[in-house]
Amino acid sequence: MKFFNSSTNFESVLKKYFSFKNETHSLEPFAEFLESVKKSDFTDVLNFLRNNPNFAENFKHYIHNVFQGRPFNLSLTEANILSENAFFPELKKRILNKILPPVENEKTVWYMIDNVSLRPKKDLAYLNNLPENEVDEFLHLLGASDFITTPNVKKELIFSMSILSWRVTGMAMEVEVVRMAPQYRNLDNPFLALQNELEALTEDLKNDPELQLHSKDSRYKQIKIYTEHCHEFVNIAFKNSAKYGISGKINQSLLKIRQQTERIYEIVQLLVIDNEQDITIKSKQLIFNILNYKSHKNNIADLINDSTRLISHLITNHTAETGTHYITSTRKEYMTMFYKASGGGIIVGVLCVLKMLYGYIPGSDFSHAFLYSMNYAMGFVMIYLMGFTLATKQPAMTAATMTKVLSEEGNNKRNNTEFAHLVSKLFRSQFIAFVGNVLLSFPIALAIIYGLDVFFSQNLAVERSDKLLKDLDPFKSKAILHASIAGFYLFISGIISGNIGNNSVFYQIPERIAKNLSIRNFLGKKFAKKLSKYYAKNWPGIVSNFWFGVFLGATAPVGLFFGLDLDIRHITFAAGNFALGLYGKDFSVDSYTFWISFVTVFLIGFFNFLVSFSLSMFLAFRSRKMNFGQVSEIYKEIFRYFVKHPFKFFIPLSSGLDKKADDLMSSTITNKQEEH
Repeated sequence: MKFFNSSTNFESVLKKYFSFKNETHSLEPFAEFLESVKKSDFTDVLNFLRNNPNFAENFKHYIHNVFQGRPFNLSLTEANILSENAFFPELKKRILNKILPPVENEKTVWYMIDNVSLRPKKDLAYLNNLPENEVDEFLHLLGASDFITTPNVKKELIFSMSILSWRVTGMAMEVEVVRMAPQYRNLDNPFLALQNELEALTEDLKNDPELQLHSKDSRYKQIKIYTEHCHEFVNIAFKNSAKYGISGKINQSLLKIRQQTERIYEIVQLLVIDNEQDITIKSKQLIFNILNYKSHKNNIADLINDSTRLISHLITNHTAETGTHYITSTRKEYMTMFYKASGGGIIVGVLCVLKMLYGYIPGSDFSHAFLYSMNYAMGFVMIYLMGFTLATKQPAMTAATMTKVLSEEGNNKRNNTEFAHLVSKLFRSQFIAFVGNVLLSFPIALAIIYGLDVFFSQNLAVERSDKLLKDLDPFKSKAILHASIAGFYLFISGIISGNIGNNSVFYQIPERIAKNLSIRNFLGKKFAKKLSKYYAKNWPGIVSNFWFGVFLGATAPVGLFFGLDLDIRHITFAAGNFALGLYGKDFSVDSYTFWISFVTVFLIGFFNFLVSFSLSMFLAFRSRKMNFGQVSEIYKEIFRYFVKHPFKFFIPLSSGLDKKADDLMSSTITNKQEEH
């Protein structure tokens, strides 16, 4: 289709093509007319057609010729509906369609819209902004205000519903989909009932081409009821995903079933005519529906939003359950968090020294990447299994918890002060975890390097001291960027934990272990049951900590291999490295170096927390369809609460709000065992 001259007006187009009875089936006159109309006042177009009935009649004749014999069922059954049962094939297909539009059958309305409308979204917006009475009059002039009642159009609509019904029934009968909604196993399948009802309607139309549905027609009521039941099936399946888990394929299948069920309901609504006004309204609605579907057919943003929201919800849901363990309420819990963080600090102090020693081993960048990764990974897994805490692992967990509290139904009516107090408990828990990690990693690293010096009579930190201290100077290194990279990895490790937890539930791994005949025969039923519980409780944490270690250990060597200044900075490791740097210099450093390194350790911790918590909050907000503006009042209340009670954000001072804040969290964080 050629680009049209911007100076062309609708009168010249009408005179050029419709001053006579034009028998062409070319789409060029229609496309040129549409472009010219958008540059004119639509009232002038209507006045011209009113005052020139010959032009109007010739244009009407052309439009009927162009549309005659062009089926539109593809526009109803394909447009803006997922065509693949997996996310990445669908994404690949939409990207390809945007770059190189597919070759369509030229005898369809689908092809016609693609070739007449160069910018479907803008054209639809233009039509939506036109006065309704003018659109109605234009359709009347074209003889299209009552086409919804013609037998061919009704046949196309019912055929479209039948196609959608056949497809949706096939997907809904798949074993894994039915498993998501076990409530329907012993009931009449609504998809089969809907299909039977549509087949009966098709037969009735065949026998009586003039058949017209109305709002009190029993056939319409039955179809409406069955579509509602089908929609309820999908809602129940999505709701059960928290209990049974879900895979990407099932998520896409349920989205597709929901889209097709909604489309069936939208189509059957067009067939319901109760009075004369409905004829024009429904005729116009069909046109606008087709244009709307087509304008979104290759929308990549909608695909990503719909396909990833549920998965991110489940990830944050499983992560939120872990996050409750990181929010302390009493002084005893506060001190317990300190002891756990101290244990983590001891292990990290050892890891700092080991990493420095691994650096002396000759080898390639990738051999160092492996050594550093295994060092971190084994250390983090050890911290997790021993019940210790790595402070910055908490934000990814607690962000999901806080968002779940905010998003639960009814929470908008709760006292914001109670939530602000809950935030203060979260903050002081983070604070004491930072303190525990840093206070122990520094002296442990110092004690170990001193012990090695005594044992080997050599200061092993001398060669590395300059680099270790330089890395703690934000003006001489990219310490802030590297701290942010570590925060990103903390966020990713939280996603991994939630994803492993979801997959474990979906694939029923604990149940498989408990009932595995080989394990039960060789090791006993009790061992199989204990192994099952251990897997369910610890495996997500083990995997996420392992990969977090791999990410931290591999970043610097991989960055070096590619010539990029990439590295990570973590507050606990920064404290240990600070100790090693000072010892390597025999504690003979100027005051600037000491204080800038000291401050940077906590600055690194701040960016670890900020990046990890912010990304986790964004994912959690998005997964629950929450708007950041919805919680602006809560943010203000948190600030006001901090101004009034600053010490509560650092010390576990008793408060009359303690019980209310605990109730706020416990009432919204669902126990997984209760769901099962």
